[in-house]
Formats: sequence, C-alpha cells, structure tokens
Amino acid sequence: MLSTDILERKPRLRAIAALVPEDCQCLADIGTDHGYLPAALLRAGRCRRAIAADIGAAPLERARQTARLYGLEDRMELRLGGGLSVLAPGEADAIVIAGMGGDNITDILSAAPWCREGILLLLQPMSRAEVLRQWLWEQNFHVRSERLVQDKGVLYPIVEIRGGVRDRVPYTEADAWGGMGLERDPLWGRYLETAILRLRRAAAGLERARDPALAERRERFLRISAELEKRKGAWRHADCARD
Repeated sequence: MLSTDILERKPRLRAIAALVPEDCQCLADIGTDHGYLPAALLRAGRCRRAIAADIGAAPLERARQTARLYGLEDRMELRLGGGLSVLAPGEADAIVIAGMGGDNITDILSAAPWCREGILLLLQPMSRAEVLRQWLWEQNFHVRSERLVQDKGVLYPIVEIRGGVRDRVPYTEADAWGGMGLERDPLWGRYLETAILRLRRAAAGLERARDPALAERRERFLRISAELEKRKGAWRHADCARD
C-alpha cells in the first residue's frame, strides 16, 4: 500500500505511484517539487532508493524538507539540475517526468537518448499531450499503456513506456490528440470532449485567416475534431453496451 498520508489529496501523483513496480531499485523523479512522490514510494517500500531532482533550488529545498520530515534523508538523494542531465545512464530503473508541458518533456527525452534502454518511463504532461504522443511515435518508443486521472476537475493522461522500441504501427493526428488504448477508460469521453473543444477554438481563431498555410491549419483542426467526434460516439455506444 502507498503512504496515503502523503498522497491522500493528490490523485494525479497517486495514479503515477501505482504504476511503479514493487521491485523498483531506484526511482528518479524529474521536476520533483515537494518530493511527495518519491517520499511516498520510499515509505511504502515500493523502491529501495530515490533521486529527487529539480531545476530550481527553491522546490528542491521543499523536497529536502519532505525528506527530513519523514526521515528519508539516507534514501532520498536530492539533485539540482535540468532534465535527465542529473542522471547517469542506467542509474535509475524507473523515471517519472510529471507536472510539465508536453513540449518540455519531449525536450528532456530528446537530450537523453539512453532513456529508452530497459527503463520504465512514466510521463504525465500537464498540457500539449498531443505534442508528446506524436514525438513518441516518431521516435518509435514502446508505449505500453496510457490512462487518465482526474485531479481538481482536470483530466490528465499518464503514458507508461517500457524500454526498447515497438513495431511500427499506423498512427494519425487524431491518435495524438485523443490518445491510444483509452477505449475502456471511463474518463475517455470527457477527455475527447476537451480535445474537441480545444481544436474548435483553435480553428475559430483562424476563421478569417488569408494565409493559405493558416487556412490549411484550420481545416486540419476541423478534420481532427470531426474524427474525435466519431470516436466519442463509438465510445458512448460501446459504453452503453457494456452497461
């Protein structure tokens, strides 16, 4: 069981923690902020040691206070630095990158090509998840699963990646915006609605565009939103059939 006193009111972090295997030797939490996630996993015995890293000195000091509060100073190592530059290849067998934009996560992974070798990656973008999904597909990462979690009324995706590459599979922009493998997730309908709204708002902002490239972009947004509408309808039909 996870240490609920730390993650009780943090469903986003709790959902990520549940994906960390019980035999994890070393967890690296990139952008750790308060260090709640590694602290909870250490206290629950889900990992033997943890590296809590952040690019800012202030959040790292908050993580230090968390480690001190729960008596974890000897097992929770704090490192100041950006992205995966704080790690040596193979040092951690599970890496969490959560709480930042999809663009930022892709930049972090791009700078550390070794991260695809035999490592569990748990990625949780706060925004622009479509950018991250598209990049992962282009780079042939092996996406094992994706799931959704609701936190303070907002839906967030969590992407689970296992080391190695996958077989090349068909992929569309609708997959990038709507996610893949979420058909049985009870939150997928709402997630699709949010993506459709974003696409329609973006298209509306380009309605008067005269530049051909911008006009084509608007049409692309509308095509993607139409495909997501079809998926939402099929999902609702299947959900009713399951009930």
